[in-house]
Amino acid sequence: MKAISCRSISIRYNKQTVLNSISLDVEAGSCFGLVGENGAGKSTLIKSMLDLVAMDSGECVLFGNNNRQVSAREHLAYLPDRFVPPYYLKAGDFLKYVGELQGRRFNQDQVQQVLQSFDLDASALQKSVRELSKGMTQKLGLAACFLSNKDLYILDEPMSGLDPKARVSVKQQIKRSHQAGATIFFSSHMLADVEELADHMAVLHRGELRFSGQVGEFKQRFEAETMEQAYLNCISDEERKTV
Repeated sequence: MKAISCRSISIRYNKQTVLNSISLDVEAGSCFGLVGENGAGKSTLIKSMLDLVAMDSGECVLFGNNNRQVSAREHLAYLPDRFVPPYYLKAGDFLKYVGELQGRRFNQDQVQQVLQSFDLDASALQKSVRELSKGMTQKLGLAACFLSNKDLYILDEPMSGLDPKARVSVKQQIKRSHQAGATIFFSSHMLADVEELADHMAVLHRGELRFSGQVGEFKQRFEAETMEQAYLNCISDEERKTV
């Protein structure tokens, strides 16, 4: 079963094409990395999947349901690229509020376990969101996502603002959730993270899909020894084939 299926998604802002007929599939249970430089259209594609921006053409289906149906988003959790929780809430109150929206009771033991997995001290729950650093705020957003225990996690640049130790903790949590059967879809401009975490990947460049397939095929397809060189070959103007 496909967790995400996008067909010919095109989006234009004024006269500029942001996404040009993007089609890709994400199988349920896979870990899928979306790669692209800043401005490539990664966040716009993710928002189109979630019906947060309007498509000029195309469609997206989530677990067999059109993404415009509210029920299609019941089985997923989403972390935006610029996560900004309400500044007037305490971090703990934010987690409780999100849990209530999802129909979950606040389980202190479960919360403590997730916080530990992200190397976030429990004392942070008593702090106002405005007191948290960018890294702590990012961890809070990730904790809210994974506490939801959903079938699909859509994470837009989940490592943003994290120090090396925190990045390790987040990657371990992603691996655990994936091994437990969840589908992970994340965007990144860090090729090493994609190579380490994902089994499938896509490269988005200037609103066009340059590659979609297994991570292991990427270097072979673009005749390179490293992910970085494969990426450069993939986005070069001479190489415009989409797999």
